[in-house]
Amino acid sequence: MTTDNQQELFDVVNANDEVIGQATRGEVHRRNLMHRSVHIFVFNSDGQLYLQKRSQTKDRHPGCYDSSASGHQDAGEDADTCACRELREELGLEADAGLTRLFKIPACAETGWEHVTFYTLQTEAPPQPNPCEIESGRFFTLAEVLQMTEADTQQFSPGFLKVLQKFGEQMGKG
Repeated sequence: MTTDNQQELFDVVNANDEVIGQATRGEVHRRNLMHRSVHIFVFNSDGQLYLQKRSQTKDRHPGCYDSSASGHQDAGEDADTCACRELREELGLEADAGLTRLFKIPACAETGWEHVTFYTLQTEAPPQPNPCEIESGRFFTLAEVLQMTEADTQQFSPGFLKVLQKFGEQMGKG
């Protein structure tokens, strides 16, 4: 039994991220249709990144480390609204004014055919993981995260690895 509602309705999009229809979560995943999601990296004031370990009941990548919060955009929902909703649902955090949109990643196999909008949030509020979504979580230094990914990529969701790579490229330009 998974905690993910297979009847949730998502916008189906094309390679240009334009809505071309709607389908349920189950159909979108079964047919590898392009859709939309958000990923958020939550940092504390020490620059440590909060990673969640996905619940064993998730329909994709159960028990893997993932972005601090992430999730699908519902049909008709914009990315900013989705990011705030996912932070609340998964970590009990309010984004307030600290949510920063950094980049988008086009849909590809690594993202599960999701066009990903990526955000960061710095907060001192302690994350309160939702046990239906998250098995556990904690803050790591970026060096620890990179060591962990080099040691064993299988312990991470492919979408997280793609987002982390793009984040590293963006930070390298700064």
